[in-house]
Amino acid sequence: QVQLVESGGGLVQPGGSLRLSCAASGTIFSFNHMGWYRQAPGKERELVAVMPGRENTRYLESVKGRFLISRDIAKNTVFLDMNSLKPEDTATYYCNAHLQLAPGTGFSDYWGQGTLVTVSS
Repeated sequence: QVQLVESGGGLVQPGGSLRLSCAASGTIFSFNHMGWYRQAPGKERELVAVMPGRENTRYLESVKGRFLISRDIAKNTVFLDMNSLKPEDTATYYCNAHLQLAPGTGFSDYWGQGTLVTVSS
């Protein structure tokens, strides 16, 4: 059984910063990628940042230069450092991992429970 446990959400003023963390646990053979999505009320879930590897990290256009994704591979953990936060960044943020449970098996998507980020004065 694989679990993704997120932490770090909360209320922050515009211009502030937050750090989200997501730790994956369970029987995991290998990762394809880990990343973050978000979903605001009444909107579809969107990709915020994904890190297949150091060379091909991708970001949502509106967060480029403000958000930074990083990984601690040894601890199966992914982070999202969010700076210069704006009210439009308000959403529930979900951790995603595309991983393989055992050799020779396929890769599947796993999701965290979500952590709410509210940017408001």
